[in-house]
Amino acid sequence: MTEISSMLITHTRASIVEMEGAWHGGLEQLLIRLKMHELVEECAVLKTCNRVEVYVVSPKGSKVLFDFAKHMKVSSRIVDFLDHEESLRHLLRLTCGLESMIVGEDQILGQVKELYALAKKAETTGKILDTAFSKAIQVGKRIRNETGINKGSVSIGSAAVELAENTLGGLNGKTVMVIGAGEMGTLVAKALANKNIKVIYVANRTLERAEALACELNGRAVNYEAIEQFILKSDVVISATSAPHFVLTHELMSHVMEERKKDIMLVDIGNPRNIEGSVGEIPDVRLFNIDNLKSISDANLAKRKEEAGKAEVLIEEELELLKKQYKRQQADRIISALYSRIEQIRGKECEEAVNKLKARHTIGDIERTVLDDMTHSFANQILAEPTKILRSAAEHDDERFLETVSELFRLNGSKAKKQVE
Repeated sequence: MTEISSMLITHTRASIVEMEGAWHGGLEQLLIRLKMHELVEECAVLKTCNRVEVYVVSPKGSKVLFDFAKHMKVSSRIVDFLDHEESLRHLLRLTCGLESMIVGEDQILGQVKELYALAKKAETTGKILDTAFSKAIQVGKRIRNETGINKGSVSIGSAAVELAENTLGGLNGKTVMVIGAGEMGTLVAKALANKNIKVIYVANRTLERAEALACELNGRAVNYEAIEQFILKSDVVISATSAPHFVLTHELMSHVMEERKKDIMLVDIGNPRNIEGSVGEIPDVRLFNIDNLKSISDANLAKRKEEAGKAEVLIEEELELLKKQYKRQQADRIISALYSRIEQIRGKECEEAVNKLKARHTIGDIERTVLDDMTHSFANQILAEPTKILRSAAEHDDERFLETVSELFRLNGSKAKKQVE
């Protein structure tokens, strides 16, 4: 059976710089390029601020992904290559928040839904990936309903706020600027809402979005073009945009620090990074990025360990159900081809019988219907028991038996394959 293979580049082995270096071009272009590969039947790509994951359905998935990683010039040191079962288990864990830097975070479920929808829109998925992603999304919802894995859930955004608190010894009376009013910026701002902060500035390229978020938080929206002026007044700046370029450059921050004359904390959780790396070399600038959130992640995992254990048990249960679902699908493909082959024979023989009878008698619709129903009944009764046996063989991993049936009835030919599809 053609199965799923995947390659993962995540925060567990790669830094934010390495993850950015592993990514080239837009999602849709990458999906189309993968799908054009002669060995790839289906594909999907997941990309977030701390992971790049590629899933392919291929008879030679490992080779396809090894070659792909080599072409992308990605070091094998930061890549995990997973087989079918490993890919399924990882995908279930991912949607449940167990693979996230911040264990139990809710954002990953929405991100997987969105990126899967993009792959479907690009028409790069099929039965095998649709089954895996649909199950993963359903399990992600179940885990959140039946465990406390996301109770008091923290996100990358709130972890950035916690990092600032730990570094500065608290945020009481501080002035904080949030750059970006999208999903991540909103999470940051909401985490700041109950911290007794002196002022929260919200900057966004679209002023209306900044105003809407600032209004919710009793903060102040500022023009994106004027951020330099408000950085001067801020103790902490958390940047969380999806801009494809640096929002805070070395040149801009050098000007700010010349005028400012006191230290500042910058936290970059943008995707890709929002703050030029060399900014951290400017005197009195303390620059942090997603890699620095791992200490917050470790503390979070300790708090959620018991709930994570409950989630693990449910995930293994759901994985077994998913594997059985694939086995049934494998049998169903053979059964479908077998029924198609028998239907071809039945239809042909029925038509010949009608023609022979017409040569001697007048045959009307009633007689034709009786013959058609009778031969259908014969075919269905003959195939009823083989159908049960084939499904049982699939559930018991009897690949040899399934292959023998395919060969016996010549279901592996191009014609049969088209019928299965």
